[in-house]
Amino acid sequence: MKLKDLAYRTVPGIEWLNRYTLKDWVADVIAGVTVALTVLPQGLAYATLAGLEPQYGLYSAFMGGIVYAFFGSCPQVTIGPTALLALITSHHTGFGLTSGADYAILLCLISGIVEFLMAILRLGALVDLISLPVTVGFTSATAVIIGTSQLKGLFGLRSDSGSGFLNTITSVFSNLDKMRMADFSLGFVAIIILLFLRKLKDFKFSNKRKLLKSISWILVTGRNALVVLISSIIAYYSCKNKASCPFILTGNVKSGLPGFQVPKFETNIVSANGTVVHQNYRDMIWELRTSMIILPIIAVLGNVAISKAFGTSGLSATREMFALSLSNICGSFFCSMPVTGSFSRSAVNHASGVRTPFGGLYTSAFVLLAVAVLTPYFQFIPKAALSAVIVSAVIFMIEFEVVKPLWRCSRRELLPGAVTFVMSLALGVEVGIPLGVATDVAFLIYRAARPVIATKNGITYIVIRPKQSSLCFPSIDWVRCRISNALSIYGSVPVVLDFSTVNDFDFTAARGIGILHKELLNVNVNLILMKVSNEMIVILKEATNIEFHLIDDLDELESTLDQTSECEPYLRVTVPLINGQTLIDCKEIDHGKSN
Repeated sequence: MKLKDLAYRTVPGIEWLNRYTLKDWVADVIAGVTVALTVLPQGLAYATLAGLEPQYGLYSAFMGGIVYAFFGSCPQVTIGPTALLALITSHHTGFGLTSGADYAILLCLISGIVEFLMAILRLGALVDLISLPVTVGFTSATAVIIGTSQLKGLFGLRSDSGSGFLNTITSVFSNLDKMRMADFSLGFVAIIILLFLRKLKDFKFSNKRKLLKSISWILVTGRNALVVLISSIIAYYSCKNKASCPFILTGNVKSGLPGFQVPKFETNIVSANGTVVHQNYRDMIWELRTSMIILPIIAVLGNVAISKAFGTSGLSATREMFALSLSNICGSFFCSMPVTGSFSRSAVNHASGVRTPFGGLYTSAFVLLAVAVLTPYFQFIPKAALSAVIVSAVIFMIEFEVVKPLWRCSRRELLPGAVTFVMSLALGVEVGIPLGVATDVAFLIYRAARPVIATKNGITYIVIRPKQSSLCFPSIDWVRCRISNALSIYGSVPVVLDFSTVNDFDFTAARGIGILHKELLNVNVNLILMKVSNEMIVILKEATNIEFHLIDDLDELESTLDQTSECEPYLRVTVPLINGQTLIDCKEIDHGKSN
């Protein structure tokens, strides 16, 4: 491999720089500033959720953008603090003194190292072991946990609201008599406004009302910053010259840029009896034990999912893990808590017209400017407003829409999701996810995780036929990769996926077939399904809402193709799956195996 190609593969930002244009710069600056207006209030809110002082949310919002600009491969992805990682971090930040920040920063470093090892060992296929129902279960449970954790801020309660879902609910409702009406009113109105502005994006304006359309877009994308700004102005005039303030405020936010410092491997905590106890690195590692594994996996899962949603089918999970690992490792030296890709901010980035990953650089520059100049004004932000920002964001993480189609077509897959959801609420996400995955693995004992695929090149088509009876969630990306390989060898001809040997097919695999259908359409390749049972048709329809081209045999296919002359003729031969150059590195998907 040439040195230039190696540099492009290791640091994709070099290639982006080589073809960077003025139009790219303008688009990236606009998108970068727009995302910054979203990440500023979210960073402050997520730091509070993590049990840290607000400035740590801002410290966590800039290094990821700088690193990902050079090592990431998807322009839309924005790296920074998220509600889910903040929730996991909060389990280790309540020991008093400065130990909260010390634990969060150390967890950021360790998470980056674990993600780096996952990238080096090419463990991207690990994310395939978490099925869609399990993912839905833990994200929905997390949304409920995070939402209830913000009741204290929304109700203006100063007392301890407990930890965990059940304790929080019990504590909050037992202290409702201490609720502050000013905070409750502000928080409730803020949530209504945020939800209304979010819904505003679905309103269609005519071409004659371009000004209204532009104003609507600004309000929708900057709604968090707008609500926090208005709330801060109200609090400023209500609290500036009064001895008693009707709102609970964020308080002083430390100004100035974070200095470069090595994460601490020892700290001091306050014990239950009020004495100061020294914690060495063994004590800190023991405290973080499960989070050191669960948090990086969740971070990788989220980041790869976002990259696939906005990127291409050939996106490398290993490269994304490498970029994420460097973001956490470098961020830990600048007082960052654990970070990953944010779907909401990535959606804003995409809607703002970002063209390259360098949009993250301009977001980071704006955040650094805010840390250096604007922090004195952050003290007037009401906590109820930040709670409203979090609640209005996580409420859409609860995925009700998946339950109904799963109940109709694949009730067995509801069990892992239900186990994950209930156990995450009762015992925590760190316990719920492993139990959900274990439930799925129990169902997979009788399946083949990597079915053998036979590829036959017909006169005007390619036939892909699994030789084993199982086509389920761990194998679908592997099948998609083999199809891409076949197309790279034989050209853009129709692809026939033969289900004649398949009798085990699940909802997640159906979603993968739907994604494959869209990917092939983008390159003008037809996907045709042959010998699909009625049960599988129901699953496909419920999971994708796509009307697939279905046939019963190859004679039916050839009679259809004979009516067109768009495809080049190919000799009918039976070939091995991997031969010659491939479009995608299947080794990452198949743990290094090939057929």
